[in-house]
Order: sequence, then C-alpha cells, then structure tokens
Amino acid sequence: MSLELRRSWAADLDTATLYRLLRLRVDVFVVEQECAYPELDGRDLLAGTRHFWLDDGGEIVGTLRLLEEVVDGVRGYRIGRVCVAADSRKHGCTTRLMVAALGEIGSGTVWLDAQSHLVGMYAKFGFVVDGAEFDDDGILHVPMRRG
Repeated sequence: MSLELRRSWAADLDTATLYRLLRLRVDVFVVEQECAYPELDGRDLLAGTRHFWLDDGGEIVGTLRLLEEVVDGVRGYRIGRVCVAADSRKHGCTTRLMVAALGEIGSGTVWLDAQSHLVGMYAKFGFVVDGAEFDDDGILHVPMRRG
C-alpha cells in the first residue's frame, strides 16, 4: 500500500475527488454500517471546510473533514466523517489522517462525536469525553473534546 496524504479546502476540491470522498463515506457509514441517514449535510462545501484523504494509486481509502466551528462561545474546530475503507483498516490510516488534521489545529479546541466503541482510539489523540452518550441514527456516539 503506497498511501499519499492529501488535503484541500472545499473551494479547491475538484468534482471527481469530492465524489470519491462522498462515495467512501456512503460505502462505510450507510452501506457497511447499515445506517440510512442524510450523509450530504451541506457542510462539505462550506468555505472553512478542509478535507483530508489518503490516496492509494487513485483510490481514496480514508478520509476525514475538518470544520471551523463555534460551540458555547468557544471558537474551534470539528473533526468528522472519519472513515477508512474496510480493506485498508489496521494499517495506520486513521492515525495519519488525525495527525494531519490535528497538526493544522495546533493547540486549538477541537470536538468530535465518536462512535462509542472508538472512544479509546480518540483518547490516544488527547480527546476526553465531553458529554453523555447519545444515539445517532441507531449508532451510539460520545461527544469528545481536545483542548
């Protein structure tokens, strides 16, 4: 596997790449996890949205998005839509994506909603639980915060 880490602001993202990013997210979140939910939430093309992905010879095998956000008067960031193709898991893909996104954030505050079974993984990046567990379209999640 020869993975190239890529990053783009929403405005600079070409249509074909956006399609491939969204396709991976649908494959993982909607098809694999059997969760029919509105994947297209209107935030992928916001001016402050940054997309990170891992490209393996033209195939996108992992992605996340980084949003600028204000929560309770605190300006920060939100990491979301973190996913890796099933056959690319256990190769450090999530770590590469998270390190890249957190590198851009620096010491800034960042939030994410982790699937409950992944809380320990996100804790390795300095995230702590920041609220009660909740059900998001049939999948339990936990709000987490760093900084």
